[in-house]
Amino acid sequence: METQDIDYRAEAVNLGGYLAFDETAAGRRPGVLVFHEGLGLGEFAMARARMLAELGYVALAADMFGDRRQARNLQEVVKLVGDLRNEPEKLRARGSAALTTIAALPQVDANRIGAIGFCFGGSVVLELARDGADLKAAVSFHGVLATRMPAASGKVKASVLVCTGADDPLAPPEQVKAFEDEMRGAGVRDWQVISYGNTLHGFTNPAADGSMMRSALYSAQADRRSWASMRSLFEEVL
Repeated sequence: METQDIDYRAEAVNLGGYLAFDETAAGRRPGVLVFHEGLGLGEFAMARARMLAELGYVALAADMFGDRRQARNLQEVVKLVGDLRNEPEKLRARGSAALTTIAALPQVDANRIGAIGFCFGGSVVLELARDGADLKAAVSFHGVLATRMPAASGKVKASVLVCTGADDPLAPPEQVKAFEDEMRGAGVRDWQVISYGNTLHGFTNPAADGSMMRSALYSAQADRRSWASMRSLFEEVL
């Protein structure tokens, strides 16, 4: 497997992504974007990119904060995430810059691109789908479902999969229902929400032990099941 840093830009912001792929594979193959948690692009998202590369995809772990900035505490997470979520056009533009970057890679079939995201990254994936990005699949793992710019009728192209914890305070039942109503109202042809019982926020990350955020706790079972659901969707649409 080959891994390398890859620099790209969104307007005046320098973004530092991380690319993983099987350098021995011939021909173009599907690409998958990986969007990081609120802490920034770090080892967790990079490890997921490598896992996708092992499955035969070209994976680009994107940088949403610029210069691969890392938050050091919850206060910095709130500031970095809030600055983008409060300006959804800027958030979507940065996500789109990553999509443009992966689509231009010589190893990638630009007609077969998916995107996954964790926590904050899950909301990025959903914002791209709402914006009509050329994605075959959009998968959110314990992402925030609320939005300032709901999907317009007929605009979503991607197959949408939301994997959420039933006890996640960042995606409470009323927001899950509002998201489902949004998907119905926008006429999204293929969407699904999987809710894992007795599961909190951050369930895919083994480092989520409740120390930084009490409501974030790893669940090996939900992690395994949600990854399997993603793989099944990718095998079908990519």
